[in-house]
Amino acid sequence: MTSIRQAVSDAHRREWARVLAATVRVTRDLDLAEECVQDAFADALDAWGSGGVPASPGAWLTIAARHNALDALRRARTLRSKLHLLVEPAVAGPDLPADDPAVHDDPLRLVFLCCHPSLTAEAQIALTLRLVCGVTTPDIATAFLVSETTMAARITRAKKKIAAARIPFRLPAPGELPGRLDAALTVIHLLFTTGHTAPAGPELTRNDLAERALDLARLLLGLMPREREVRGLLALLLANHARRATRTAADGRLLPLEEQDRSAWDRGAIDEAHDLVLGALRGGDPGRFALQAAIAALHATAPTYEETDWEQILVLYDELVKAWPSPVVALNRAVAVAMVSGPAAALAEVEALERDERLTGYRYLPAIKADLLRRMGREAGAASAYERAIALAGNTPERAFLTARLAQTTS
Repeated sequence: MTSIRQAVSDAHRREWARVLAATVRVTRDLDLAEECVQDAFADALDAWGSGGVPASPGAWLTIAARHNALDALRRARTLRSKLHLLVEPAVAGPDLPADDPAVHDDPLRLVFLCCHPSLTAEAQIALTLRLVCGVTTPDIATAFLVSETTMAARITRAKKKIAAARIPFRLPAPGELPGRLDAALTVIHLLFTTGHTAPAGPELTRNDLAERALDLARLLLGLMPREREVRGLLALLLANHARRATRTAADGRLLPLEEQDRSAWDRGAIDEAHDLVLGALRGGDPGRFALQAAIAALHATAPTYEETDWEQILVLYDELVKAWPSPVVALNRAVAVAMVSGPAAALAEVEALERDERLTGYRYLPAIKADLLRRMGREAGAASAYERAIALAGNTPERAFLTARLAQTTS
């Protein structure tokens, strides 16, 4: 049963969003769809245990969830009352073939549903994590620094708002896309960052989430091929994901950027990112995703860490702060300041950011401060900052890395 549980767990990570989106097409009710999908995964434990893991777990789960949904609708005899989500007639119905473009786009439809402008930004993110990523409500609550009960209530309210407003399960019309784009870009980026560095658990990464975000970004680029910020987002994800194999050592130890083996980076992804960045930067002032992509591409294309063009990166951060005045951006900019002007100059900026309540509980603030103090030879201050960073660290590799740095500082 251990291997069966692992197969179901793997399928959950890879297939959750696609199975849920296909089931929403049948139920047109988010709560019922989620319940039917959860039952399908539970059924898989028994069915796969006796009959073996199917060749296509996603297809098996989709069919099982769909049957659960149809049975539930028949039993309740409330099919008409369950039309909370309107599906365009051209793509309606439970019997679309798997290669139909409408089915292929279903996860992207789910993203646009979750990030509808009638929902608050916080609700959009929470609903995306729950429905698109399959992240549990307790884990989402931890990420938002609220109780599980509070987060469950927020997600429930968001679902009810979607149902009450009869928000359609479809891709936005061309005229709606510009107003919906930023939210979609934001949630796809959040999905990637959740996979690129896991907020909790024994592993540094969740590659399944990162790859799901890449798939969604490619779908979005197909929908809006001339949109510069969509190119920027895909370039940003590609440039960062290209390093996935080198971010930890064979023993699971976290490797900072300067220690990673650049020869093992995915050069094809980096080349694709570079080409996308060029297109994203042309045609006027670049947006926040295009600027972040340009920064990531400079890191990815530098021959060595020491040869990184930090001065150009700092220029790009200056532009990014203007386009996106976020305290997290300002903190990342301080790292570039340290490389150009020295750790003392960067420390002054980090200490100013400590007074920003928006960074309260943000684990990288004390970690960056600790590194700057360590480089300045201020061991006592560095040790104190490392201790705060360790207390906030989410995943095991990050905590182990910071603990080792603390030991080096106090030895």
